[in-house]
Amino acid sequence: MDEAKHFIDGAWCAPASGATLAVIDPSDGEAFARIARGTAADIERAVHAARRAYEGAWGALSAAERGRVLARLGLLVARDQEALAQLESRDTGKPLRQARADAAALVRYFEFYAGAADKLHGETLPYQAGYTVLTVREPHGVTGHIVPWNYPMQIFGRSAGAALAAGNACVVKPAEDACLSLLRVAALAQEAGLPPGALNIVTGLGHEAGAALASHPGIDHISFTGSPQTGRLVAQMAGEHYVPVTLELGGKSPQIVFADADFDQALPFLVGAIVQNAGQTCSAGSRVLIERAAYEPLLERLAAAFEALRVGPAPADLDCGPLISEKQRQRVRAFLDEAHSAGIPTLARGRLVAGAPRGGYYEVPALLRDVPPQSRLAQQEVFGPVLAAMPFEGEDAAIALANGTPYGLVAGVWTRDGARQLRIARRVRAGQVFVNNYGAGGGVELPFGGTGQSGHGREKGFEALYGFTVLKTIALRHG
Repeated sequence: MDEAKHFIDGAWCAPASGATLAVIDPSDGEAFARIARGTAADIERAVHAARRAYEGAWGALSAAERGRVLARLGLLVARDQEALAQLESRDTGKPLRQARADAAALVRYFEFYAGAADKLHGETLPYQAGYTVLTVREPHGVTGHIVPWNYPMQIFGRSAGAALAAGNACVVKPAEDACLSLLRVAALAQEAGLPPGALNIVTGLGHEAGAALASHPGIDHISFTGSPQTGRLVAQMAGEHYVPVTLELGGKSPQIVFADADFDQALPFLVGAIVQNAGQTCSAGSRVLIERAAYEPLLERLAAAFEALRVGPAPADLDCGPLISEKQRQRVRAFLDEAHSAGIPTLARGRLVAGAPRGGYYEVPALLRDVPPQSRLAQQEVFGPVLAAMPFEGEDAAIALANGTPYGLVAGVWTRDGARQLRIARRVRAGQVFVNNYGAGGGVELPFGGTGQSGHGREKGFEALYGFTVLKTIALRHG
């Protein structure tokens, strides 16, 4: 059984405590590797290594030189793309084609941020006579990155990739449930010529290594993706040292379907947005709001699509793989049991294929109709393949439903009416709104983040570079 180590200061090192954690394959529930169980001592070492790199070799590079290093890393990730996808698929349980898409996205993140590294410009500002005033963007210094288990490669790329491009040195704490792909990327970063300490990866539990990173006084910025509850704790710990935090905390994203929508176009998106990664996606379209006149016809088509969905082990590359863990499966089943007890009808379910390992953490997709807007199922993030359908009449009712949760991450709008498209997109509360599509194929270039319990700050695109820098104003008086 493989046993991984931390990657600190350009070298592989055993955990200070000597303890390790089992890595479980969600498809069969069996351990297939072990990772280092990091503690505050390991985080301390990684933060100091990052500081040395920032004040030394990494910080001394020009923006163009940083871009070249990231470009080399992107090429190496592309070279090993299939191996990374295979590893991610086994580690997370997601179907292989989804893991391949994640690996391709990681390549794209490095390509994008490599090209953007030397294009992060300041401005000159008109001011009083005798002054020249300019702004410059400078890196925070040492940035901490707490990466979840659902999309390790993608979220690492959008977070650490942008931070490195801006000139920061990074300490990354991946989720203990899925971090093997990031350890492989660390080896590629070393091969690409990233100076020791510019990128450090410490594995372990959230309440141990993660808490130590969030509360460390040597961290200058924290990026966290995860639950609102944990995000609040991370922000509180970082706040003790006045450290800025970017939080991406999930959602209860609506897809708003009007009667004039193209159902043939919409249907694959409505299903795919909740089935992808077994619904374990922050931006999952977990609520479908349907205009009353189209409610029954569209539900009939959705039910047929759900009944055709197949669930099985990751290597089978079906519509859905397993959930990440038994804990997550129990969470999803608790939502479904509560809905059943409340009399919420289950309209359709997918099926588990014959021969799926008995120890896997499987939960078939479920479509529920007539979900009361104030029910827990309509208000809280399930993080599983469960779609809640509810009707509405008129635009005002659609907006009230769409904005009627504490979240505000993503929304989809389906209508042929051009004026309505813009009206709804402007009124819905969400960081991203997609009209007659959902997700835009990943959109590395598109700023991503939310409002309310979905968090604050933006990652992805050029906007992320602003978040990983500090704006400095310089006023020169020259008479």
